[in-house]
Amino acid sequence: MSHTKPQLVNRFRGYFPVIIDVETAGFNANTDALLEIAAVTLHMDENGMLHPDQTYHAHIHPFEGANLEPAALEFNGIDPNCALRGAIDEDEAIKELCKTIRKQQKTAECQRSVIVAHNANFDQSFVNAAIERCNIKRTPFHPFVSFDTTTLSGLALGQTVLVKACQAAGIAFDQKEAHSALYDAQKTAELFCYIVNRYASLGGWPLP
Repeated sequence: MSHTKPQLVNRFRGYFPVIIDVETAGFNANTDALLEIAAVTLHMDENGMLHPDQTYHAHIHPFEGANLEPAALEFNGIDPNCALRGAIDEDEAIKELCKTIRKQQKTAECQRSVIVAHNANFDQSFVNAAIERCNIKRTPFHPFVSFDTTTLSGLALGQTVLVKACQAAGIAFDQKEAHSALYDAQKTAELFCYIVNRYASLGGWPLP
């Protein structure tokens, strides 16, 4: 009897899941600055279990004319003018992100990448707005499909707040590190993997 090795391309109908988290200077993706972005890709092991794989992370200079809401900056603790952030231009950051994801997507033999995020509409809106500002034509990301770990956590764990969902899943979460795009993306990736793997272990995947 032949055994076919599980492949990521077959899990989400050809989509390549990319966990995204952003830190911003407000809630309006078209006017407020994108200040930090992180992405975590996944790989599937020989047993069909998902695991976090590679990471992309960048601090970003506000785009020209961007709005900076004081309340948002106070909340995330980011000083856009701090040289120690090592920020780069939005155009450079987003082009490198897309290039990195396209390469990994191709390696996984997937046709399109799908954003996975906690409250996905927020992160996706800022990514899409930045891609449009940077005039990127070959975006790897689907423009409107996303996987929202808020919804998945509500279903699987009875929690919708990221820290509470991680705690319910037994994933360590340091609240002092929260509101860092890199940390939150890593924890969201762990959470997404936990939910998908748990569903598989309960017999929900693969389908009969």
